Amino acid sequence: MVEAIKQTAGEILTSGDEICDARYSKCCGGAIEEFQYCWENIRKPYLVALPDVLPDEKPLPDLTDEAIARKWILSKPEAFCNTNNKKVLSQVLNDFDQETTDFYRWEQIYSQAEVKQLLEEKIGVDFGDILDLIPLERGKSGRIFRLKIVGTKRTLIIGKELEIRRALSKSHLYSSAFVVERADLKDNVPQTFTIKGAGWGHGVGLCQIGAA
Repeated sequence: MVEAIKQTAGEILTSGDEICDARYSKCCGGAIEEFQYCWENIRKPYLVALPDVLPDEKPLPDLTDEAIARKWILSKPEAFCNTNNKKVLSQVLNDFDQETTDFYRWEQIYSQAEVKQLLEEKIGVDFGDILDLIPLERGKSGRIFRLKIVGTKRTLIIGKELEIRRALSKSHLYSSAFVVERADLKDNVPQTFTIKGAGWGHGVGLCQIGAA
């Protein structure tokens, strides 16, 4: 690696007249995302959606479609980043990050009280009881970039990707490629929300674990 750095010192990657915005995330979850679904509404031609497999293997399904995205997130398709190989992970992750083993597919469970408190703290809005969390739009990796929060007092649409992740966790969710399952309804108010997701990070550009 040191030799590669020496040989490329002073060189830059460009696209037209622009220096390339070389993004990366820890684990794409099997699908690499495009720039415009996470940040400004600008399509960068070198940051494209791809499956994390060898070329000419399975193409990426249409994960902008809610039904297809749900099925894909709830499965564990083959991908380079679908690994628990400690040697591979040690090349990418800090020691404390290596304690996380469920990054490819993960689950977060909240009670009604927990999700209500989180959203009020993070967004500064009193929604009342939370009735639903509805994905409105997904990027090509299945990551949600517009999420509808339905409460008994107020309904609000939030996005993009990082805002959604921050709103639904004390730090931030692994990614916004997730589905929501509601349970234990009492007077139409769910008492439990289970968030099941894919990947670790925004998913744009290089997938570090997949590359390793």
